[in-house]
Amino acid sequence: MLSVLIWLPLVGALAVAVAPRALSKTLGMGVALVTLVLGVVVAVRYEVDGGMQLTETHTWIEAFGVHYALGVDGLGLLLVLLTVALVPLVLAAEWFTADDAKGAGARSFVAWTLALEALSLAVFCATDVFLFYVVFEATLVPAYFLVGGFGRDGRSAAATKFLMFQLAGGLILLASVIGLYVVSAEQGDPSYLLSDLMALDIGTDAGRWLFFGFFIAFAIKAPLFPLHTWLADTTEKATPGTSVLLVCVLDKIGTFGMLRFCLGIFPEASEWATPLVITLALISIVYGALIAIGQDDMLRLIGLTSLSHFGFITLGIFALSSQGSTGAILYMVNHGIGTAALFLAAGYIYHRRGTMSIRELRGLEKATPVLAGVFLVAGLATLGLPGLSPFVSEFLVLVSAFDYAWWVGAIAVTAVVLAAIYVLWMYERTMTGPTAVEVEKDAKDLGPREVGAVAPLLVALVLFGFYPAPLLDVANPFTDELLAHVGVEDDAPDVPADVPHAETEGDH
Repeated sequence: MLSVLIWLPLVGALAVAVAPRALSKTLGMGVALVTLVLGVVVAVRYEVDGGMQLTETHTWIEAFGVHYALGVDGLGLLLVLLTVALVPLVLAAEWFTADDAKGAGARSFVAWTLALEALSLAVFCATDVFLFYVVFEATLVPAYFLVGGFGRDGRSAAATKFLMFQLAGGLILLASVIGLYVVSAEQGDPSYLLSDLMALDIGTDAGRWLFFGFFIAFAIKAPLFPLHTWLADTTEKATPGTSVLLVCVLDKIGTFGMLRFCLGIFPEASEWATPLVITLALISIVYGALIAIGQDDMLRLIGLTSLSHFGFITLGIFALSSQGSTGAILYMVNHGIGTAALFLAAGYIYHRRGTMSIRELRGLEKATPVLAGVFLVAGLATLGLPGLSPFVSEFLVLVSAFDYAWWVGAIAVTAVVLAAIYVLWMYERTMTGPTAVEVEKDAKDLGPREVGAVAPLLVALVLFGFYPAPLLDVANPFTDELLAHVGVEDDAPDVPADVPHAETEGDH
């Protein structure tokens, strides 16, 4: 099942690349929708009681203990569903804007998008570290061409900077992957299977060095301060659809890797490094929010808000508590939904006005009220408004931060205020005020296709804001297993489920 899920969009990408130009977009959308259906089938077959499921393992390079091994648990399943849901929405939103007079641009965009989807799904399903590394690096190929081939002036330089940062992280990761082979070979037959590596007795010094190799690569991918400088340039120059794929899918590989590999393989080193990582996370949270306030380019501003949000996710992971880990997993999903809606809404604005300069935009809500409403809801989700899904995950992370240390929570909570400043100020400057004559005359509100691309995101924001139980049911078993592996016990009291009703009332 998982192999079909991964290989279908990859084969679809090849088919789109050679298909007639007139059919490329329709074919690509069809492949994306079928992949979405397969993702839903995987979710239906998944049992929420935890554990790695739908597994398959085949020997790949026997001499080095490398396997083609796939499986999903609660963490992987949620990110798989996020990926397969976002790709068709991106294709719908960019249906015309990535095109050129002959349709060649759209064909390339669709093909690279499907290739990135396939490789991202492989990352989230890989249960062999060597296989994970291969697809981890392979995602850079379609990402580079999506950034460098589509977007605004300066995109080539942004794509090169993105690639250099990611390749540097990949080389550091490779050193640690080789180190894992040495450690496993010394203790018996070499193996890169995650289950075998989690059972290894890795020495303290070796574990800490190998941990940093993995963590640095993931901190670049996530990104985390001070390895974040590629992020704003990339989101500013790329198309909004590409930014959705990078920030809402590809960058999640970083925080996914922290949970799956840093805590899973190096639990002692993760606990040892917690003070440093939490410090970096706090800097990312506050610094990302502060510099977002001063941005004039809307896409650059949205990109920098994600620096703050990834700081929250990392903080939740390394707080080493059930609330923090569950909050971090939910944050990955909810950030992907809310930020995707905000990027797509910003793209709609750009295609109507031809600029992303906040200073040049004003009065859009009168000419395009539906677009203004979508932009407002997405912005309110970004700042964590109660009733929208990011609030739930942000609340859980803040609880874990205060539980870790009061001053950690106090610093982190300042970003909530800063987020209100940059979101509401951006909305006020772009949407309110007198409407320019040319805008009132020429601007058109969202059409059915554009509404269809963002409507599922808005529904998900509200649904999971009021009813997060489906996400929690999937995430909690993974969190419990991971913390048990790390050796962390929560101090929160357990309330027995069989307390008599009268006795409970008496206690109150």
